[in-house]
Amino acid sequence: MKKIVKLLQSFLVLHLMVVLVACGQGQDQNKSSNNQSAASPVYPMKKSDQEWKEVLTSEQYYILREKGTEKPFSGRLLLTKEKGIYKCSACGNPLFSSEGKFDAHCGWPSFDREISAGSITTAIDHSHGMMRTEIMCAKCGGHLGHVFDDGPTKTGKRYCVNSISLEFIPEHSLRQVETTASIDTITLGGGCFWCVEAIYRNLEGVISVESGYSGGSIVNPTYEQVSAGTSGHAEVVQITFDKKKTSLEEILKVFFTIHDPTTLNQQGADKGPQYRSVIFFRNENQKKIAQDIIDELQKENVYNKPILTLVESFNIFYKAEDYHQNYYQNNKKQPYCQLVIQPKIEKFEKIFSEKLKKHL
Repeated sequence: MKKIVKLLQSFLVLHLMVVLVACGQGQDQNKSSNNQSAASPVYPMKKSDQEWKEVLTSEQYYILREKGTEKPFSGRLLLTKEKGIYKCSACGNPLFSSEGKFDAHCGWPSFDREISAGSITTAIDHSHGMMRTEIMCAKCGGHLGHVFDDGPTKTGKRYCVNSISLEFIPEHSLRQVETTASIDTITLGGGCFWCVEAIYRNLEGVISVESGYSGGSIVNPTYEQVSAGTSGHAEVVQITFDKKKTSLEEILKVFFTIHDPTTLNQQGADKGPQYRSVIFFRNENQKKIAQDIIDELQKENVYNKPILTLVESFNIFYKAEDYHQNYYQNNKKQPYCQLVIQPKIEKFEKIFSEKLKKHL
């Protein structure tokens, strides 16, 4: 009997040691998880809270940026069965395919896999007294929902996603989406935007040109605020073009032909920082092309003075008031148009005669 008691005592001591070790490991794991969730991942697309508020609806901001959750069975994409792809509604990053969508009867759109490896990032979520795996867009960090290991397919996964976090592109529209891959946008400041816009409207391959403001700190600035020279914004044109018909190199060649890049905050009689020469790039490729062209112009001594054109990261573009759009075409008889803009157009047409749109 005494032997049995001793064996039981030994067993209880051993069991207690195992439990204590396990608890310690659990605490270490929790600490590790907490550290993981506390880390701040770096996403390719960076915007401030204010910038997100300007481009997202209040519902989108609540879900994507504040990690909210839409009411179950209320999402517009819950019952969607059409073929296509699901993109991040904040940045357009492809996330899921209709091939992986299934009805989980949980109240939110569900998928068994991401569209491609690296489209989604995860983090441990300890909110609401639970431990779940949060899923975010790998491009902008927008909150999508959570992923669980109870999926009915071979993957065993259930990506439970808020409809508001998604934008659905039907299969019949995918060709159009593929076509847009050849479309690019650049934002340029070269003095008065009336002049620059009028010229680029005539360049083959340019789809659209809009006059506006960029580079400053004032939200939704007016022409009067920018003209005062204290807003930080420059008068710019936002050029959308088809890379199959023209190139960024071609657009920048025109840019350095139609304005003087060697004068600081001035183009002719137009003076002030709002008239500065500046290229706002959207990615590293645009930055490299712009800098390479400037370096080449400097090397060849094309100008008698140093080029002062700024090459800055694009942040946000504010479209100018309607009466500024296509100003030259609508006001050809105005003295400024005849004396300032018309000579620049004639110079452009002479140098780039082979690059003009066919209607000219």
